[in-house]
Amino acid sequence: MGVRFAFTGGREGWVRALLTAVGVGLGVALLLLTTAIPNALAERNGRSEARDDFTYSGKTLPKADNTVVIADASTTFRSKDIRGRLLEPEGTRAPLPPGLGRFPAKGEMVVSPALKELLDSGSGKLLRERLPYRITGTIERTGLIGPSELAYYAGATGLAKRLPGDSIERINYFGPSQNRTQDRLDPVLILLILMIFVVLLMPVAVFIAAAVRFGGERRDRRLAALRLIGADGRMARRIAGGEALAGALLGLVFGTAFFLIGRQLASSLAVRDISVFPSDLNPSPLLALLVAVAVPAAAVLVTLFALRGVVIEPLGVVRTAKPPRRRLWWRLLLPLAGLGLLYPMIGQGDSNGNFNQWLVIGGTVLLLVGVTALLPWVVETVVARLNSGSVSWQLAVRRLQLSSGSAARMVNGIAVAVAGAIALQMLFAGVEGDYTKQTANDLDRAQMEVSLNNGVPLTEAGRQLAGTEGVRRASAIAQSWAGDRAKDPEASLEIAVGTCAQLREVARLTSCRDGDTFRILDGEYDAKTKRLTEPGATVYFDPAYSGEPKHPTAWKVPSGLKTVGQRQDPTGYARSGLLFTPSALPKGAADGLYQKVFLSLDRSVPDAAEHARNTAARLDPLAHVFTLGASEQTKEFRAIRTGLFVGATCVLVLIGASLLVSQLEQLRERKKLLSSLVAFGTRRRTLGLSVLWQTAIPIALGLLLASTVGLTLGAVLLKMTSTPVTVDWASVLSMTGIGAAVVLAVTLLSLPPLLRLMRPDGLRTE
Repeated sequence: MGVRFAFTGGREGWVRALLTAVGVGLGVALLLLTTAIPNALAERNGRSEARDDFTYSGKTLPKADNTVVIADASTTFRSKDIRGRLLEPEGTRAPLPPGLGRFPAKGEMVVSPALKELLDSGSGKLLRERLPYRITGTIERTGLIGPSELAYYAGATGLAKRLPGDSIERINYFGPSQNRTQDRLDPVLILLILMIFVVLLMPVAVFIAAAVRFGGERRDRRLAALRLIGADGRMARRIAGGEALAGALLGLVFGTAFFLIGRQLASSLAVRDISVFPSDLNPSPLLALLVAVAVPAAAVLVTLFALRGVVIEPLGVVRTAKPPRRRLWWRLLLPLAGLGLLYPMIGQGDSNGNFNQWLVIGGTVLLLVGVTALLPWVVETVVARLNSGSVSWQLAVRRLQLSSGSAARMVNGIAVAVAGAIALQMLFAGVEGDYTKQTANDLDRAQMEVSLNNGVPLTEAGRQLAGTEGVRRASAIAQSWAGDRAKDPEASLEIAVGTCAQLREVARLTSCRDGDTFRILDGEYDAKTKRLTEPGATVYFDPAYSGEPKHPTAWKVPSGLKTVGQRQDPTGYARSGLLFTPSALPKGAADGLYQKVFLSLDRSVPDAAEHARNTAARLDPLAHVFTLGASEQTKEFRAIRTGLFVGATCVLVLIGASLLVSQLEQLRERKKLLSSLVAFGTRRRTLGLSVLWQTAIPIALGLLLASTVGLTLGAVLLKMTSTPVTVDWASVLSMTGIGAAVVLAVTLLSLPPLLRLMRPDGLRTE
């Protein structure tokens, strides 16, 4: 009977069922998305491993019919990473990278669809100069980790001559390398991941629980009519459970539809450069089944729990009388129990094994559920003491005094989300220092570093980069190594070549002119290495540690060699060894040098860094260009923070949509009341302000409670990780501000339907 009432109760029944289904459906869609994440990550990782091309073995394979020389030509364009590879097949059986149908010839390239779109657009003009290859095809899905990935493969020749190199290798297969070690996450990072899942999923559960209670007052009045024709109390509650079950089942249908729509849109969305193919978002069958069973069951249980204090009599519902005051003691037990579960892990840090996952999840859930239990009591207690004020204030306060529970339910989701977000921000800010290190880069001297390794003359590299648009100054230093033998030396030292002005960037020179040679002895060199800088010693440039030396140039250290002091270069590195001005360098030694150029950029020039990268690519397609920063973060920590950002974005969208649905449901419930007030002459402005106050008061109390619980949870988590407890007040204020902004946006969006409802003809009835 309850299921039939949900669908055959006329327009009112359909609207109520539809609103419930939309609210539940939004939550179900996000739950399905969450269950699909493990499969999406597995698919991405699988495709990433299938195209692995560097073995990191340190050995060079011999040329064969089944080998290909591959070079890393990756670059960055306006903070977007572009994966690039140059290919030189050496036989008919050379392995093809996944996603390619054939090898591109020299001057050709195969690109990802996203890169093709960028290159064809007006914003990709600068990048087109850097990739001067003719596009002959696109990389198929099997060769990409996501639809928005920027990647290309270009044909090349002469790569074998540059073997061995740190970015060039000869391989005979594409796939996972036997020599690559898998990075294991430490306990603190695992704790971060656990917290992200709990914090992001808790608001979803709260919203689903609130959505199944839409239209509760009207439903109870219908149940009173059923009591009048003979239904007993237990039967009435079972019928109410049937109505909730119907809305939840319809919500599952809606949620599946929302998920499928979002799944199709996934390929066109990229958050922090993370994107997935629609086919990757396949929920785990077991987890999807769990959602399908848990949501309807929770809907029935929540409905029966809500009716526990409602007396449904044949002549009405005894809820219009003053309800009994809510008790506080059992509401405090939930957060206290949560703290009790987390307490045993305080001080564990990352050196005592992984945190107990069940205790972490259970403790966090109890603390956040404690917000939903405490908020109705807080709202009821505070609004009971609010009295005098303007007409709009009094209307809002009286409404809250009569139905503080429904107001608190609307705010619960925001409060839980903000409490969890504050705790996460505190945890991230507290442990960030463990995964972030300050660099020694001197950003006043240089902001970029370019490494060239294809025999480009030092003076030419410095001249072209210095003349690039947006480059203020370029300081080029040629570098190499010298050893006591041409092959497998026992002792070796650094070599640096540059003009006097350039050498002053890496050493403290008192006097210098072209033809001078210097030595720096401040490094931690052993006796064998120091002997290489003494007059009469013979050193060999660019010694070989495997294979035959490429440039076996011998040089005898002259007498009268000047000794100079160390100076850190713009990256903070203080070198030792031998320094040469260009004319002092032995003939033939220049062939084994590679150039390092430090660039100082003019930040007022748009795309100054991109112009510098274009010049570097013209000098050497395999040039390594680094942007110097004040700090560096580990890739695992960055990946987890990106995951948090992606998840928080989805939850915020859900929060906004669910709040809007909830607000519309509450306005629909008050349609006749609003019409009555308008008919009696109440100004629309007064009613609009009263609705705003009805939202603002619970939100303010909810955010205050959320901040308290969030700070408490954050402090406990920091204690668990053995990190000093500090409060990042900027994050706390930003989280509460975001929560308030979402509610304000929802209130503004609900004003048009509110104005339509404030008409006297709303009193018309049949």
